[in-house]
Amino acid sequence: MNISVVVPAFNEERLLPTTLAAIRAASGAFGARGWDTELIVCDNNSTDRTAEIARAEGASVVFEPHNQIARARNAGAANARGDWLVFVDADSRPSRELFDEVALEIAGGRCLAGGSTVALATDRALARVFVAFWNALSRVCSWGAGSFIFCEASAFRESGGFSEALYAGEEIELFGRLKRIARRKGRAITILHRHPLVTSDRKIRLYTAREQLAFVLRASLSAGRSLRDRSACFPWYDGRR
Repeated sequence: MNISVVVPAFNEERLLPTTLAAIRAASGAFGARGWDTELIVCDNNSTDRTAEIARAEGASVVFEPHNQIARARNAGAANARGDWLVFVDADSRPSRELFDEVALEIAGGRCLAGGSTVALATDRALARVFVAFWNALSRVCSWGAGSFIFCEASAFRESGGFSEALYAGEEIELFGRLKRIARRKGRAITILHRHPLVTSDRKIRLYTAREQLAFVLRASLSAGRSLRDRSACFPWYDGRR
């Protein structure tokens, strides 16, 4: 079994070393089973040392000039050789226990794709309430958070990958297609929850409640059409780090 871990990265020189170190440690769960793991970082047109750091950490680096998360993930996947793809955002820290759960799902044979609940590295009450709401929604709707997705490579390619029409919310749209494939093949979508993915709280720290509410309202009132507008999805693309 070969596993490809894909990390999309835009100006991530501050957090990328910690993320890659966590992925290396967590990948021991695959190595213990005799599985091979490759680590791919997609440099999404960064202007900092992202690519240099990735290479120094032993990752393969691919370049995507169009600054868009969906394109970065797809570019990484296009260069992947694994039987399974694991997407991890550059500001997140998967644990070995989480990767071990992924390995168990893969070995079980029924799972087609999945994700994980998340834990923000913050003590802010409002942030914890939001995360609890998302985690519940994720498990009920079988939606994986974009920060951590695992998928059988053949199913990912059959689905068409992440929609490049979207600048945010692309993971939910992808899971809609993956669920249809899973139903047709008698497979399952699994949201892991025993060992949540630890991810950065920087959007909470760097954007005011007013900015975040404005984004949510615009997306809701436009029935998701604003997610096709890069400028409307500023928390992902305006470069605040």
